[in-house]
Amino acid sequence: MRPMLATRTDHVPTGDAWTHEVKWDGVRALTDVGTGGLRMTSRNENAITIAWPELATSPLGERDLLVDGEIIALNDRGLPDFRTLQERMHVRRATTAARLAERVPAIYMVFDLLRLDGRDLTGEPQEVRRGLLEGLGVDGSWQVPAAYDDGAMLVEATRQQGLEGVVSKRRTSTYRPGERTPHWLKLAHRHRLSYVVGGWRPQEGTTDRLAALLVGEQTPDGLIYRGRVGSGIGPRQSRVLTELVAGLGRGDSPFADEVPPVDAQGTHWLEPALVVDIDTHGRGYDRLRQPSFQGVRTDLTPEDLGGDP
Repeated sequence: MRPMLATRTDHVPTGDAWTHEVKWDGVRALTDVGTGGLRMTSRNENAITIAWPELATSPLGERDLLVDGEIIALNDRGLPDFRTLQERMHVRRATTAARLAERVPAIYMVFDLLRLDGRDLTGEPQEVRRGLLEGLGVDGSWQVPAAYDDGAMLVEATRQQGLEGVVSKRRTSTYRPGERTPHWLKLAHRHRLSYVVGGWRPQEGTTDRLAALLVGEQTPDGLIYRGRVGSGIGPRQSRVLTELVAGLGRGDSPFADEVPPVDAQGTHWLEPALVVDIDTHGRGYDRLRQPSFQGVRTDLTPEDLGGDP
């Protein structure tokens, strides 16, 4: 079975017909517990049980059930972060999985109940399935995340906390495996912030056509690398940026921390004098997520962004 999918939206619906949950930044997983044991499958129906040993024991023992949820792990800022899971996602050796589970423990956020004690619940309304799920007493490495009536409140709270977004579900909606329906809606936050440019990368196959910027955050510890940004830099923006970085070149990295080799290779380092606005998915991460260049801030200097002790 493949999980039900949500449709993207730019606003959260209002009214009593909807309930709202946090949109988790993790790995979708269906978990089937029955007489044959426990089996976790990915969104594409691949078996993934071996990769998550700390989640592979149901808190309800051998009780028959099928649940839908998201596997998450917290980064060093305490936020769910898909990148913290990447090292674990494709593990197929039990010994490796056990070692990684100790270093990067995962949590299974169970948000839907599709079968219980042999009873198929997919045709039941979402609010019925949710009520049964909440009554199971799931705890430990499996958790049932909260649901909220006030979508606008949750949008603002998740934005302030740097979480990924909100999923809204129609209370009367049945579970439709593998389908993307308008009865589940997802809103992902985008954030626009200002960063300092510390280098640029040329377009592949060229040496002088600016295609990406390396940007950092001004902190008391210096300019901390936050990522490479290529999206949003078209031919016109490339020409403008090329003129602005002319004369700012330097021989070494201006970043206080190490830039990953995959980003540093072929980079032209710059004096940290140029400030740009970047639209990014989520806040509070070490690296920008799905960043997009929005423009140059000629009204700001790096000093304006803070960073002094």
